[in-house]
Amino acid sequence: MSQHIILTTGTYDLIKDHVRRKKVTAQEEELLLDQLKHARQVLRKNLPEDVVSIDRKVTYKDHINNEEKTILLVGPEKAKVSKNKISVLSDEGIAMVGYKEGDIIEWPAKKGNLKLEILKVEE
Repeated sequence: MSQHIILTTGTYDLIKDHVRRKKVTAQEEELLLDQLKHARQVLRKNLPEDVVSIDRKVTYKDHINNEEKTILLVGPEKAKVSKNKISVLSDEGIAMVGYKEGDIIEWPAKKGNLKLEILKVEE
């Protein structure tokens, strides 16, 4: 996964703070710090439409469970799993944020490895 992710400055700062507060595993921390170092930061209005970000609806396939899910990625304070509003700082959120439609992400999450394919991103 050497592709560079695209993040809004606000999302970049949120993830950086999450890592700084040691809310991730050592393996995730290493990956995230590398991603943040190479990430392209853009203003919200310049974020490409097919990039996973906060307040975007994301349809993805979980290759490990062979399930398709559609979620709304939200800030941590707005997360409501029962309404499919998933925090950007959740395992799935942090794995997918900054990637675009068609990307397949393999991620060493706390609850086990993830393999997610981003099928669709909508405003």
